[in-house]
Amino acid sequence: MSTQAQDQKRFEVIIVGGGLVGATAACALAQGGVQVALLDMSAPPRQWPVDSVDLRVSALTKASENILQTLGVWPGMLERGISPYKDMRVWDAKADGELHFDCADTIFNELGHIVENRVTVAALWDKLETLPTVTCVTDAKVSHLSLLPNGRRLLLADGRQLDADLVIAADGRDSSLRAMAGIEVTGWPYKQDGLVATISTENSHQMTAWQRFLDEGPLAFLPLRNGQCSIVWTLSPETAQSYLQLSDQDFLQKLEQASAGILGGMLATSARAAFPLRFQYANQYTESQFALIGDAAHAMHPLAGQGANAGLLDAAALAELVIKTKRAGRPLASKKYLRQYERWRKGDNLLMMTSMDAINKTFATHALPWVSLRSTGMNLINRTSPIKALFNNHAMGLRDDLPKLAKKQVCW
Repeated sequence: MSTQAQDQKRFEVIIVGGGLVGATAACALAQGGVQVALLDMSAPPRQWPVDSVDLRVSALTKASENILQTLGVWPGMLERGISPYKDMRVWDAKADGELHFDCADTIFNELGHIVENRVTVAALWDKLETLPTVTCVTDAKVSHLSLLPNGRRLLLADGRQLDADLVIAADGRDSSLRAMAGIEVTGWPYKQDGLVATISTENSHQMTAWQRFLDEGPLAFLPLRNGQCSIVWTLSPETAQSYLQLSDQDFLQKLEQASAGILGGMLATSARAAFPLRFQYANQYTESQFALIGDAAHAMHPLAGQGANAGLLDAAALAELVIKTKRAGRPLASKKYLRQYERWRKGDNLLMMTSMDAINKTFATHALPWVSLRSTGMNLINRTSPIKALFNNHAMGLRDDLPKLAKKQVCW
């Protein structure tokens, strides 16, 4: 990997956004022999104090683990530290509805892994360093995107120009590249914020992901490798902002009350942050010589932690089609494989997004007949093994029509 594009101005693929999804796409494409440039405004950290924890974590599914293992990234993640979770417990604060998913009911030793985002990104960039067909440009702010007869041109803020047969936007929910390409989005704000923090609890997390549905939204405790929990607490924006202003002691008291003491007392909290939640999807995933992946294509409610996993599947699917097109000797400026990518991923993502949206709306309803009905439904699923297995497999990413990398197969 070269670190700056000083001499080379033309690439087969340029990816804008060097986070979890963009770096995964770059890693896959480069292993398929594609000349790829990965652009970001700064290089990610790859070292940090031992006792620190990233506020941003992802619940990575088995499908995501397969992608990262096949790319050779997983060992670097293990070295930095990840946390398997073996159980998931979900319950309704308004009634007696409960769901319990246990890895003992599967062929795996765990349901998935809770991983700090910085751990995954650092391991990806470590791998990129070993790949000769990658150029990472870490001082790149894109100011303009234009269409060429056989590709796209990016103009950077410092005047540099870079051309490619294909440009991939992995620059997040508020993607500037998406806007430059003229792709519009459909969506709405949830009028909820996700409050995140790292918490020390009196009782062990027992390698279990806990989620309690409350009046304003779900409260999740995700197990971390150091024995602490990462929380994601869905609240109204007003409540979230007021909780950010509380003293640590007052906040911990609110949290302990909301958790119903499931992990005992709340002992300590890190700094806290909150971010607004949206339901949003790009009206199209592709344009001429241009594609969206990850949050640039879709943003969903975090209640089941599927956002990062959906993005990793996007990256694996698009990389597979690009590599297949290149190996067949067809131009990467072709529209055919981009249409394939959109058909492949858009439906799956919309299904996951609308499912999360429906669950969120279901638990936002407080009318007693509805509360009783959803509680009955949860308990019915919990007692019905085939339905429960179906839910479990879908949550683990083990479904049909997965990219090769998600099935632990190379695509090059």
